Amino acid sequence: MSVRWREDKAIALSGDSGLDDAEPLLRMLSAHPGAPVDWRQCEGAHAAILQILMASGAAIVGPPQAAHLRNVVEPALTRYRERGFREDP
Repeated sequence: MSVRWREDKAIALSGDSGLDDAEPLLRMLSAHPGAPVDWRQCEGAHAAILQILMASGAAIVGPPQAAHLRNVVEPALTRYRERGFREDP
């Protein structure tokens, strides 16, 4: 499993976070509101993982390991959090 609870009270994503990791991630975020999600070792993330990160509002510690997450997904996630969901550009 690529989702784990760390002793420093953070949730860590590592390797390829697949669909099977979405439910454990959601459970950890629900059990520990305000816990940051550290995805610096994340090499891939299923869309469900990204949706949970977007919806949760959890602080994200990065940048992620994978270039496509770092160059495309992380900036989009940051924009989404800064603006909230809006139709206008």
